[in-house]
Amino acid sequence: MADMMSKISSGLERAFAARGFAEPSVEDLRDAAGVSLRTLYKYTPSRADMVLAALENRHQRSLSHIFDGLPVGTKEATDTIIARVGTWMATETSHGCLFHAAVAADPNSEPLRRLLERHKAEVASKAAAATGLAAAETELLVIIEGLTQAWPLRGDAAVEAAKRLGCALRAAVG
Repeated sequence: MADMMSKISSGLERAFAARGFAEPSVEDLRDAAGVSLRTLYKYTPSRADMVLAALENRHQRSLSHIFDGLPVGTKEATDTIIARVGTWMATETSHGCLFHAAVAADPNSEPLRRLLERHKAEVASKAAAATGLAAAETELLVIIEGLTQAWPLRGDAAVEAAKRLGCALRAAVG
């Protein structure tokens, strides 16, 4: 059962990331998930559930990509996190943050807002813990969020700017 949900969530994530939240039809989402319509609705009974499942999948994948196996040390961990966010943007989401896009597409959805808040809180917490900059959790999140918003416009230059900001933050907190 968990494997089926994982398959569906992964396919839905790919579909929404590629085509946005309004464009894909239910048939498109079914095809992306690689299941029958009946199975899709069994696991995700509504379009809102499909979006949440896709974002939960993305949440886990992004945290793993960014934070698994980080080097030890404030500078190395900070630079690696920033570089991995840049790689994530280049390979997974060149149009900006999918969580923000989901909330923009359905601004009155409390479940989406809660998921966005949880995702960003976990990113900030993990970044602060990994870098030893617990007192600068918000500042780290601002750098990471700034990078995700600037990357579509500036690419690798945004990554390098974020690294400089991380260095300045380490000096200010250090």
